[in-house]
Amino acid sequence: MTTLIERLGEPVCGMTWGWVGTRGTWATPAASDSMARMAEHAVTWTAIAYAAEQATAFSTDIPFDREPTVTDDEIVWAIRQAKSLGMKVVLKPVVNCADGTWRAHIGFFDWDVPNEPSWSDWFASYRTFILHAGRLAQAEGCEMLCIGCEMVRADSQEAHWRRLIADVREVYDGLVTYNCDKYQEDHVTWWDAVDVISSSGYYPITKWKQQLDRIERVVAASAKPFFFMEAGCPSRTGSPDLPNDWALPGEPSGAEQLRYYEAMLQACRARPWVGGLMLWDWPADLYDAADAAENDDYCPYGKPAGDYLRGAYTAWAEETKR
Repeated sequence: MTTLIERLGEPVCGMTWGWVGTRGTWATPAASDSMARMAEHAVTWTAIAYAAEQATAFSTDIPFDREPTVTDDEIVWAIRQAKSLGMKVVLKPVVNCADGTWRAHIGFFDWDVPNEPSWSDWFASYRTFILHAGRLAQAEGCEMLCIGCEMVRADSQEAHWRRLIADVREVYDGLVTYNCDKYQEDHVTWWDAVDVISSSGYYPITKWKQQLDRIERVVAASAKPFFFMEAGCPSRTGSPDLPNDWALPGEPSGAEQLRYYEAMLQACRARPWVGGLMLWDWPADLYDAADAAENDDYCPYGKPAGDYLRGAYTAWAEETKR
């Protein structure tokens, strides 16, 4: 099996930028400064991530060309800005529910029923959304396209995903990946259809070895390259034990985020088949460094984890060159 590092010639020393992609927040001086500050942390890959909103988990229309989603011009600006800073780009279009329901719960009857919302209806709309992103990614030379994120209930719709991926390859010739949710790596049955397996690695700080052992079996069986399309931890007490919970009560703590980063990077770098990390996440409107100690979100800017990351990413990249 060829690892992702072998295929790319480098690890994915990455960070997600710009989430959730609210219209008007990209292509601004503040956004430009934010991306420049991110690049200073030895970040060589970025996921340009934005969301389109369907009304509920049972809706089948995804109006990606309307507010609050960023415009095509803003997406193109972000891609070009990242490339001007020397970063490679994964374009990551994501669907969210406007009512706050997590996208993992989007779902319909297993088979199409007349006069009921269906998977066929939903995938028709989703296909339009993803193919539009694929054309943008092709035109702007994005190195990778992520065709979905944490769609747990949709994961079982194998035939729909295979048709979508085949259609994507008609408009985009770069690497195609799908970002499954944590603990779902061994439940996706169509990994052979993508170029790269990726997942959200929000694993408790004490469980990295156990989970990497499990994921390694999936990677070996599929013979596909792998990296974590999402991973990270809020700078908050308690978060290292439940890093996926962005609303977990706790006090701001740069030390706790640093402790998690150290454990995560050490565990991942010990596994040659892990092709890198696309950390979560760096906002388009970045807080002031002077306020970092009171910021308890995922971004490591101005925090101990940020300094650590710069050194760890630099070392990982240098190690690959030797």
